[in-house]
Amino acid sequence: MRLKLVAVAVAALAPVVAMLVYNEIALRHQRNEEVRASAAQAARQASSEVDRIVEGLRALLVSVSAMPSVRHLDVRGCNEALKSVAENIPNIRTIFVVGLDGRPVCGSMAFPDGVTFSDRDYFQQVLKTKSFAVGSYTQSRLVDRPVLPLAMPLTEGDAVKAVIVSGIRVDWLQNRITERGVAPGNEVTIADDKGIVVARVPLPERFVGTVISDEYQRLVHAEQPDVVEIIGQDGTARILGYRPIALPSSPLYVSAGFSKPEVFAPINRATLMNTLAIFGGALFAFLAAIFIGNRFILAPISRIADVMEKWRGGQTTARTGMKGPDELDVVGATLDRLLDELDERRRQSQEAEEERSLLVRELAHRVKNGFTLVQAIARQTFSRSDPERYNSFAERLAALAGTYDLILSREGSASPVSEIVSAALRAHVASQTERIRLDGPEVVLPADIALPLSLVVHELATNATKYGSLGSEYGTVTIEWKHDDGRVLLVWTEAGGPPVSTPTKRGFGSVLIERAFPSKAQARSRSDYRPGGLVFEVIFLIGEPVAKGEVDPLGKDDMHTSRT
Repeated sequence: MRLKLVAVAVAALAPVVAMLVYNEIALRHQRNEEVRASAAQAARQASSEVDRIVEGLRALLVSVSAMPSVRHLDVRGCNEALKSVAENIPNIRTIFVVGLDGRPVCGSMAFPDGVTFSDRDYFQQVLKTKSFAVGSYTQSRLVDRPVLPLAMPLTEGDAVKAVIVSGIRVDWLQNRITERGVAPGNEVTIADDKGIVVARVPLPERFVGTVISDEYQRLVHAEQPDVVEIIGQDGTARILGYRPIALPSSPLYVSAGFSKPEVFAPINRATLMNTLAIFGGALFAFLAAIFIGNRFILAPISRIADVMEKWRGGQTTARTGMKGPDELDVVGATLDRLLDELDERRRQSQEAEEERSLLVRELAHRVKNGFTLVQAIARQTFSRSDPERYNSFAERLAALAGTYDLILSREGSASPVSEIVSAALRAHVASQTERIRLDGPEVVLPADIALPLSLVVHELATNATKYGSLGSEYGTVTIEWKHDDGRVLLVWTEAGGPPVSTPTKRGFGSVLIERAFPSKAQARSRSDYRPGGLVFEVIFLIGEPVAKGEVDPLGKDDMHTSRT
């Protein structure tokens, strides 16, 4: 019952839990979409800022290319002009002009001996495309610091006569990104076309100058911007918005990542609180169900069951004493009224039983008196004239009186089958050894089975005396019984009597044979009216009932009666 009450509590909580789970899933999906949009926006903003920086330096190089000293490659004037420009622009380290052979012509600072730039990728790209180019992360040969090179062709007509070179200071770009700031767990990364990290927040000292892992190199040159979920190189799960390189407008790769643990932290806390609230509510509901169930359901049911057990144990005065409008109180009160009624019926039954016992004793007394009177009349009539016949008659009369005394007094006790059958036949046949044969094992029957069997055998013997083999001079009766697995099969076979036929109506003896045994005996009988004599079979239980569906040895379930 407690489990059922708990099941009711669970059923009551199930809709609430389902609604919270649905809200949790919907909230997480909504938050995920918001973070994806924020990551895409952050990447777009960072990329736009980098593009403005690059575009500003491109404009600077265009302006430098228009200076007369630079255009005419006037080394002295060019050096002074470029030095003046470099000193006023903090985000570049140097600016210089390189000839077509890769050797510097003029610049904002002195050049080391023998330095050349012909092998640099940005120099070769400018010569090839005759347009502005952004190089990859490079260690400067002039200042020995990392820079992001930028180059612009110096043209005369359609021909390139020199290349103007400058470079964004990587430390300056890193500071700009750091100043923008990112939330804990988030990150911003800028990389060149080779996937080399130019600037990163956080942990620039760990990642700047390293190459993006092969797993995410595909993002650098992707066809269009997008948002993905990744596990970063620092082991953090992130929602990453990225902007791939798209020349000439976006020469650098930019990504902005939002830490999933951080962005979902408020939802996770709310989930934890909701989970604790659900568990707390469930625990309270279970405890309440158990307490309320014990108080208002289990206790009344136990009280009712206890009264019923006491009643079974013989305490007929036990009552629940329950009153009130509650359904279980109504059941208890109804049970009390039922027990009162049963008690009254039991009392009335006891009175009727006492009266019946008195009548039975009176009847037994009168029957005994009747047999005594018959015996006295017989003794006075022919005891002296034919003593032998009188003695035989007296023996039969005494046996018959004993049988009737047993029937009327109901004082039967446990007895063997052979003794029960012999006692029942003693009144009908003076010498049983000649005309009656008994064959069977030693089987002791309880009192409630012995008396019915005695009645049935007595009735069969009476019928055989009136209509069958015992009514003729040479007739015989064979009584056989078998015992197997708590069952007794008894077969009554008549022979040597007059021809028999199936009776057309039922008498009192037939009903007696049908109803003699108690229901627990599960008695079944069959009568076979053969020309040579009756064959009667009866099977009954004296132990535990056999399993249901077991084959009936008689082959039928209906009761067949005798000739009475």
